[in-house]
Amino acid sequence: MEFSIITLVPLAVLLPFFGAAFAFAFYRHQNIQRSITVGTLIITVVLETFLLSEVWNGGTHAVSLAGWPAPFGISMVIDRFSSLMLVISSAITLAVLLYAVGQGAAEEKNDSGPVSIFYPTYLILVAGVSNAFLAGDLFNMYVGFEIFLTASYVLLTLGGGEARIRAGVTYVVVSILSSMLFLITIGLIYAATGTVNLADLALKLGDLEPSTQLMLHVLLLVAFGIKAAVFPLAFWLPDSYPTAPAPVTAVFAGLLTKVGIYAMIRTETLLFPGERINTALMIVAALTMIVGIMGALAQTDIKRMLSFTLISHIGYLVFGLALSSIIGMAATIYYVAHHITIQTTLFLVTGLIERRAGTSNVDRLGGLAKLSPALAVLFFIPAMNLAGIPPFSGFVGKLGMMQGGIAENTWITWTLVVASVVTSLLTLLAVARIWSRGFWRKAEDVEERSRLLTPKSLAHARAANKRLLPPTMVLPTAALVVLSVAFTVFAGPLMNFSRAAAQDMYERTPYLEAVLGEERVDGVREELVEFTTGHLIDLTTGDDGAAEFAPIRTSLEPEHQTDEDGSSTVEDGTETDADNPEHDQHEEGSGD
Repeated sequence: MEFSIITLVPLAVLLPFFGAAFAFAFYRHQNIQRSITVGTLIITVVLETFLLSEVWNGGTHAVSLAGWPAPFGISMVIDRFSSLMLVISSAITLAVLLYAVGQGAAEEKNDSGPVSIFYPTYLILVAGVSNAFLAGDLFNMYVGFEIFLTASYVLLTLGGGEARIRAGVTYVVVSILSSMLFLITIGLIYAATGTVNLADLALKLGDLEPSTQLMLHVLLLVAFGIKAAVFPLAFWLPDSYPTAPAPVTAVFAGLLTKVGIYAMIRTETLLFPGERINTALMIVAALTMIVGIMGALAQTDIKRMLSFTLISHIGYLVFGLALSSIIGMAATIYYVAHHITIQTTLFLVTGLIERRAGTSNVDRLGGLAKLSPALAVLFFIPAMNLAGIPPFSGFVGKLGMMQGGIAENTWITWTLVVASVVTSLLTLLAVARIWSRGFWRKAEDVEERSRLLTPKSLAHARAANKRLLPPTMVLPTAALVVLSVAFTVFAGPLMNFSRAAAQDMYERTPYLEAVLGEERVDGVREELVEFTTGHLIDLTTGDDGAAEFAPIRTSLEPEHQTDEDGSSTVEDGTETDADNPEHDQHEEGSGD
């Protein structure tokens, strides 16, 4: 039997688990724990990179554990989207781990925290995230959520402290409530359909009453919305993340909320395709953007400011999802990978700022550009990327969403486009304030400045940089900055990849065939084709060069034949005006 790299998909989850057990066995030897953890993550990243290369040019694959076929057994499914998320998440966690190792080496040796459990817990968190990305059924996705949330409880409160414990309690209570809601919804779905397998549900949910579908749909969105920090369910985040150590905050902010977004995208495209609640999602997206960024402008602490910008940029992802178009989803896939990298990088840079200046409060910062030019560069590039300044990748992703909204040409999408532009400008204002006060302002102009900001001489400043900014912390941060720049340099291939991933997700047949087999899908193929062509937004643009930004057609759509009079005729004989940019828009109520 010919070997395929796809058969190794479960190792993306099992390797971190085995590594955690092995590391815990050496709980008295931190150096061995550190080596095991770093080695495990490096092997995991290499494996997932090979998996990404395997699905890069197409193909969705499913692995049935223990030989039990779907929908009865546990299936792990990997496609373009999930493989990209695996690689980005593992690369980010590896960089953060190296940063944490450097921070530990730079700290005093009388660290009172239970360091012996940090490394195993960190690997368990990685395993839970990977399991959520690969889950082929709702219950296994729930298990993935619980694995990484349990690990996050430990990491968030590691080392004690009143503020940290208080924030941890809020985080734990909110997470448990969202998990309970998710589990209850899974029970209701199983009671209504007799299955929790995602592919099987995609075929069976359509047989339920519309009101039942809507109820289950909303319950899932609320459960995932809490985990993703979507307004108004994001109240817990700004008080929970800033109290944790810089590495923990970075991996939480950059990655964990995106697992909730991933679950929303996967269930919306596979289980509830169409535009039934798109207007509600767009309203939520606009509020998430505006409320989040307004909260950021009111902060003086950099970590709290970044926590609010995290909320606001979750709104962009919900916007792209709510467009129900290929270009909207492609921009969302691209932007979620970009945002994981940028948000993690900025929190790591904030940790460096806090070490170098003794504080992360902008009112007490000044002169950092002169004291540490390298630190200034490490902040400036991801900050401009977060604000979406051309030509950085943040601009590319936002531009794709805005073009999708403009192409749809409805009042709500135009509202979202305006909200997107306003949020970008206000994000630029927020990071510019940090730059002008913390980096550009003279240290002598700061009233309550730290003594670390006023060294006796340039030699003392350089000595402080070497002591407070060790290469073991700076290099992982710089690597993430380089990765963020790579998203810009390779924006073309990555956007093409994202478009192909979005097309597969909306067609659904690649996913269903991989899990259930072609024979099972053949019986409902015509219905899938009819639904896709009727509900997938596909707008025609003129020949002015904008066509490449419009939603691309799916292979399931009937081909148009253009007549001499300029009209086009589909296979069923329906005529549409090819010159009318609105001819392919959905009719009101088509999603009901």
